[in-house]
Amino acid sequence: MTDVRFYHNAPDRLRVACVLTAKASGGGRRVSVFAPDGNIARHFDQMLWSFQPLAFVPHVPAGSPLAAETPVVIGSRLEALPNDDVLINLGDDLPDGFERFSLVIEVVGPSDPERQAARGRFRRYKEQGHTLSAHDLNQRSGE
Repeated sequence: MTDVRFYHNAPDRLRVACVLTAKASGGGRRVSVFAPDGNIARHFDQMLWSFQPLAFVPHVPAGSPLAAETPVVIGSRLEALPNDDVLINLGDDLPDGFERFSLVIEVVGPSDPERQAARGRFRRYKEQGHTLSAHDLNQRSGE
């Protein structure tokens, strides 16, 4: 079974995803970022370059020749992502094939559409028997 962590009440979903990506890759994990929307993928890529002024998170798009050896890979198709360690889902739906990952991270913003979509994903993960945990970012500091 896959470990699934929901981080909800994220004031800026992509910024929180950047923090979680940096934390995971800094801890030696290999991170696949699933961004089915090309605009979100480009924005996330740009944010990884600049969200921490004195840090760098090595990352490439899934089609890069360096994807297999880079700690963070961003892609719009799950099957194009080269590793199966950590998946950060920036889509609104449950991606087919997520089960191959050890850990799935879901970041949920405060808007009703985001929360409703996340509730649906949470139910589906639960129905499939995955290990779920929820983290309220309103009750945490530093993220």
